[in-house]
Amino acid sequence: MNILVVDDSAMTRMVAKKTLNSLGFDNVQEGEDGVQALEIFKEQSIDVVFTDWNMPNMNGLELLIEIRKINKDVPIIMVTTEGSRSKIVEAVQNGINDYLVKPFTPDSLKEKLTKWVSVTA
Repeated sequence: MNILVVDDSAMTRMVAKKTLNSLGFDNVQEGEDGVQALEIFKEQSIDVVFTDWNMPNMNGLELLIEIRKINKDVPIIMVTTEGSRSKIVEAVQNGINDYLVKPFTPDSLKEKLTKWVSVTA
């Protein structure tokens, strides 16, 4: 399984990657913004995307829209501090599968992931 973690915070990416590694996922790609993530998505076979909402260059919503033009089925989970209903509705209308509120715990990340893929750990 190939997972893409997108966040402009290196610390958030590190925490997510360590959590995913502890769940048995060793193939975790990282992008620091939507532009970089979209290039990775186009070049590699990605099975799940975790993306931040607020990032420079291309935000998570813009990334979501671009990924959905390429692949309508890949699970995309928005990781955000944005809790407003209108933002969540906008993301759902554009094809988001789920969202995870920051700061997240390893258990909450695992819970969201297991809704969309098989987790053995």
